[in-house]
Amino acid sequence: MSSRALSFGVIAEAYEQFRPGYPVELFHKVMAYAAQPVRTALEIGAGTGKATRLFAQRGVTVTATEPDSAMLAELRKHVPANVRTVQAAFEDLRPGERYGLVYAAAALHWTNPEGRWSRMAALLEPGGVFASFGGPVQLADPAVEEAVRVARSPFLASDEVPSPDGTPPEHDMQWPGTELQRSEWFADVQQSVVERRLTMSARDYVGHLSTVSAYLMLPALEQEQVLGRIMQVLPATVEITADITVHIARRRCEQ
Repeated sequence: MSSRALSFGVIAEAYEQFRPGYPVELFHKVMAYAAQPVRTALEIGAGTGKATRLFAQRGVTVTATEPDSAMLAELRKHVPANVRTVQAAFEDLRPGERYGLVYAAAALHWTNPEGRWSRMAALLEPGGVFASFGGPVQLADPAVEEAVRVARSPFLASDEVPSPDGTPPEHDMQWPGTELQRSEWFADVQQSVVERRLTMSARDYVGHLSTVSAYLMLPALEQEQVLGRIMQVLPATVEITADITVHIARRRCEQ
């Protein structure tokens, strides 16, 4: 895995504190698509367990996998007893037990594209569901967003993760739906959005930025400087757009 993908362990507690959780609407969306009871799920790149809790607290037996030991230790503090934890990257998982649902929450872009979908299919029951969901946390006020961009610019041109397959943002189908549509292993690919608006203090917003990989990859002094510059241009509270883009597909039974 890339160093950027493995940069989160040093801020595991901040990640838990500042990253928003997932709304129950997302759970219902995945279950409605499944159209049958989902009893077991495998989570890829579980982090501190934000999405783990969404499913596990509603009766799904979740196996949460995460390559970073510090993130996994933080996850274990917050999840219910029906969660099994495994320290492993997606590429290290070996076919064996199959699950009714395999999902990734803001983590799929860290996985190796080579053999991604055949490997994913091997973890799913025939007819089982794959889901990927996530999205950037963005400032709702364009003027505030521009002030932050200017403050950030000496250090970072952008703090977003680009589309892994280069799909332009104006396309109707975004990644990973684009890859799923091309895969022989999956069918009935659907894309939808769970709209979400949040209000947080400037300090919490900067705390959130401190958990974003683009900032984590900066040298410590530059990271401190850029976050300080951003803090100076923010109002006391900020409005956030944090829409969740959801991609869901079904493993083909005939494969």
